[in-house]
Amino acid sequence: MSEMEMTARASGETLVPVAICAPEHRRAILWAAILASSMGFIDSSVTANALPAMRASLGASLHEAQWFSGIYLLALTALILVGGALGDRFGTARGFGLGIVLFVISSLGCALAFSPEAMIIARGLQGVAAALMVPGSMAIIGRAFPREERGAALGLWAAASIATASAGPILAGLCLMVDPVAGWRWIFVLNLPLGGVSLWLLVRFALADTGRPGVPIDYIGAGLATVGFGLVAYGLSAETGESLLLMAVGFAVLAGFFAWEARCPAPMIRLSMFRVRRFSTINLATFLLYFAVTGIGFYLPMTAVSAWGADALEMAAAFLPGAVMIATLSTRMGKLADRFGPARFLVSGAVLVAIAQVGLAVTAHEALYWTRAVPLMWLSGFGMALLVAPLTTVVMTSASDADQGAASGINNAVARAASLLAVALMGRMAAAGYGQITTDAPGFGVIASGAAHVAATGVGFAHIAALAAVAALASALVSAWGLRQPR
Repeated sequence: MSEMEMTARASGETLVPVAICAPEHRRAILWAAILASSMGFIDSSVTANALPAMRASLGASLHEAQWFSGIYLLALTALILVGGALGDRFGTARGFGLGIVLFVISSLGCALAFSPEAMIIARGLQGVAAALMVPGSMAIIGRAFPREERGAALGLWAAASIATASAGPILAGLCLMVDPVAGWRWIFVLNLPLGGVSLWLLVRFALADTGRPGVPIDYIGAGLATVGFGLVAYGLSAETGESLLLMAVGFAVLAGFFAWEARCPAPMIRLSMFRVRRFSTINLATFLLYFAVTGIGFYLPMTAVSAWGADALEMAAAFLPGAVMIATLSTRMGKLADRFGPARFLVSGAVLVAIAQVGLAVTAHEALYWTRAVPLMWLSGFGMALLVAPLTTVVMTSASDADQGAASGINNAVARAASLLAVALMGRMAAAGYGQITTDAPGFGVIASGAAHVAATGVGFAHIAALAAVAALASALVSAWGLRQPR
């Protein structure tokens, strides 16, 4: 029995026909998915570059500013599984469309926020909306395109999604160049036209989609996941005395979450899906890779702006070439992965990412943004361009047509959980590497030019890059072992 047959049989359900749109309207649905997911991916990366300006404009403490990103990732991580299930239950197009509407409304709330508390609430609502929108964008592509065309379509979606995520810091730099104080607000305003066009395409070209009426939603599982991930992430950023207790309780709640999923009649995560080796392998590889990439993407702009003499706009030199490579190569990589198999692209891409991050760790003490960090980020971007589309294709082809929403939700939850934990854990590592805060060394991420501050920042970032390199290399090894072809 093939792995795909095992997955379909495990689901106990008939396959869902590909009928979300007419064949001639597939491209329109694809662009609706791309535009919508682009909003979510941009907003997940934008705070890295805009955080200093947002903090100053809103009068936020460092702890509050960290949760501008953390609350978004927490809501997205915990609820993205429910988002995929809601799409399956009420209809892929309905769930996707509701996510777009909520994301546009919460984006307006972010743009108009005038206190740290208001921003945290609006960002949390964005995360809830993205939990519907992001898995819905993958699932609707899976429903729109037949299996033989799905790899190329998902490759284009992945290219646009990762490219726009990489463009987040660039957009932040451009907006802050125009208005250094409030330019970050325009980044959230840009979601309004993107969401409007995406919603119009969906309403205009998607067919009626009733979903699977009567299937219950696992709200208890959603609550356990939210509390568990929240406690772990908060524990990683808390004071040492509270950290271990919070994390222990968080992991205990997560253990309860998986125990509940094993006995729940309609779980967010059907654990039997992980019996398919390709599916379990690609999710572990995803976790390790996104842990590595998110950590560097979040802390490199902070490091370069605060200690290496770069400004927000100059960060485009590090991130833009990688975004272009991902955008231009991912569709081709998706087709090649369909032809030659995805393992070689996933392994070689992750190895290149690991090499780049080793370079960042080794050269961090030199504080040379243009001649060290920038070319190494280009290498990392090329590695991501090789693997993004094959990774997405493996996720969607490792699940039956009936499980497209669940598969996309699980994989996105894995990636967002990795991002959440990377931001929290690497922040602690950076602070530990930075060392004692003094007059000459005011703290990691604080803008200063003294020699002691530059040296301490280099040590802190080196710790981050070294951990990221280990995670990326582990991702390559997992893909090489788990996706190998049986003799």
